[in-house]
Amino acid sequence: MPLLPEFAAVPELKALAERAEHLASLLDAPLSAATDVPKPEHPRPQCHRPTWLNLNGTWEFEIDAGDTGRERGLLNRPLEGSILVPFAPESEASGVEHTDFMEAVWYRREIEIPAEWADGPAGEPLVPVLHFGAVDHDATVWVNGVEVARHRGGFTPFHANLRGVVRPGDTATIVVRARDSRWDAQARGKQATWHDSTHCQYTRTTGIWQTVWLEGVPAHAIRAVRTTPSLADHSFDITLPLTHNTKGTRVEVTVGTPEGAPLATASARADLDLAPRVRVAIPEEHVRIWAAGEPELYSVMARLLDSDGSVIDEVHSYAGLRSTALEGTEFRINGERVFQRLVLDQGYWAETLMTAPSDEAMLADIQIALAAGFNGARLHQKVFEERMLFFSDLYGYLVWGEFGDWGVSGRGPLGYNQEPTSSFVAQWIEALERDFSHPSIVGWCPLNETHQVLHDRITVLDDVTHAMYNAAKLADPSRPVIDASGYSHRVRGADIYDSHSYEQDPEAFAREQAPLAEGKPQVNRRELAPNEMPFADGHFSVPYEGQPFFVSEYGGIWWNEQEARAAEFTGQDQAESWGYGNRVRSEEELYERFEALTNVLLTNPLMFGYCYTQLTDVFQEKNGVVDFDRGSKLDLARLRAVQTRKAAYEE
Repeated sequence: MPLLPEFAAVPELKALAERAEHLASLLDAPLSAATDVPKPEHPRPQCHRPTWLNLNGTWEFEIDAGDTGRERGLLNRPLEGSILVPFAPESEASGVEHTDFMEAVWYRREIEIPAEWADGPAGEPLVPVLHFGAVDHDATVWVNGVEVARHRGGFTPFHANLRGVVRPGDTATIVVRARDSRWDAQARGKQATWHDSTHCQYTRTTGIWQTVWLEGVPAHAIRAVRTTPSLADHSFDITLPLTHNTKGTRVEVTVGTPEGAPLATASARADLDLAPRVRVAIPEEHVRIWAAGEPELYSVMARLLDSDGSVIDEVHSYAGLRSTALEGTEFRINGERVFQRLVLDQGYWAETLMTAPSDEAMLADIQIALAAGFNGARLHQKVFEERMLFFSDLYGYLVWGEFGDWGVSGRGPLGYNQEPTSSFVAQWIEALERDFSHPSIVGWCPLNETHQVLHDRITVLDDVTHAMYNAAKLADPSRPVIDASGYSHRVRGADIYDSHSYEQDPEAFAREQAPLAEGKPQVNRRELAPNEMPFADGHFSVPYEGQPFFVSEYGGIWWNEQEARAAEFTGQDQAESWGYGNRVRSEEELYERFEALTNVLLTNPLMFGYCYTQLTDVFQEKNGVVDFDRGSKLDLARLRAVQTRKAAYEE
């Protein structure tokens, strides 16, 4: 794939890209038989079989403005229009480009179940399993008129087992209805609830927006490959959830080089536990540690064997050997103090919205960030396509996994204004399950800027925050979890504490951050009028307890040269754009402000990282390192020079 010129100009980054491309050629899943479609790659490189079929491409489509489609027979008749899946109907790439609210939308497509799937293990046919990467927001799926799946949540995957509905060689008519109410409380991320993109909310996404695919799976199968690295003893704990147990079966896991040369194998009985687990120890001479900018990976092959040793199921994956640890105020990666120079990545594109247009587009974002001196990202307010994590793994790119929780503000009076639903917890668990094994993820962040004043009553926000935090700790004890990024920290003693600050005056910013040395970090709060709310003092959060701390949003420097020149000429600033604080008067002033703000954080020995807002301009929000089309905007080398200096935390 072509390299960004600013990226290729840095020798160590060019070498990193060559390494990543080599790893990708060895570890990526093979393409399906259907390659002449958008985004033909396998969406789950960490869990793949050769028997799969990409279902992206042209589907029948119809907008159901009043959500009366069932009454009007849309389930059983051809639909009036068409759409290019997996692009949302609001997007230009979909061919629909309907940007008003859609209460419901319908999809329809006929496919042939591959006849060769009739010849599966032990003479049994493979079971067709229909997968959806993400459908916004409430989805119902029918195949040949039979309901096969329901799912709530626009960010997480779901599937439908078609056993008993269709067999290999059959024709399957797939119908999908997606409901997306403007008024319901739901996790929307940055999707606007106004007609137009406004402030930091953007054009909506409705319906299918990630890859759809069909997989041929043995009747007795491995559900997932769940990998936990142990750097202390150079091993992997690998858990293999099964569909069911059969007497005399075993699981066998082989960890090898990226090229597939076996290094170590372990096995266990598969007839006693629904999720058998093995520990695979890497020989000392073959230990390779995954680290920031140093993507060392291992191939993983998991097999389910019958009593005769014949293969029932075989799944391919990969893994990285790395650790995360907390000690006092330190967040360590592989036992080292690694300063996390993160950038906020919102994952929007002008023509495709929340859907990445291609692998190349996702890679470009990583290369832009690395060229500018960042070593990772907050993948912000959405659950990104899993291939973004694949490329992060390949590039040694540090990632905080997030959920797109925005969408429940204003649901009650002051102090009760945010009411996330139980589906937030359900979707968050699905995200944790999907992404658990990616070495690039170094932390979890379920919520963002939950701005609710703390008082003496337990609220819905308190309940859901605790539930999402505890779900993350139960699902994954190996990584640190922050209860909410910025604003309303509600879990006492949570792993990580943070704040957001868009102070644009470097001197004021330094004064604001200085009290961290006294155990009193800057926190987000709201000034309350006297007696505005009983038993509240304006704090959003429970007190800081000495945890590792970082400023997880800062900067956001507003700059667009064309608009700035126009404002200078007219004496007015009437541009339909925004950023934080006053727009800088020149590009040079932006570099000066960026360096001064960033140095405040780099020179603080008690801060383990930061996250700069943001990677790209997004619609009207023009504070990116590059513009919305990923075109040149700033000198990335100058930003890199600021960030690659050694941080005080790393001394």
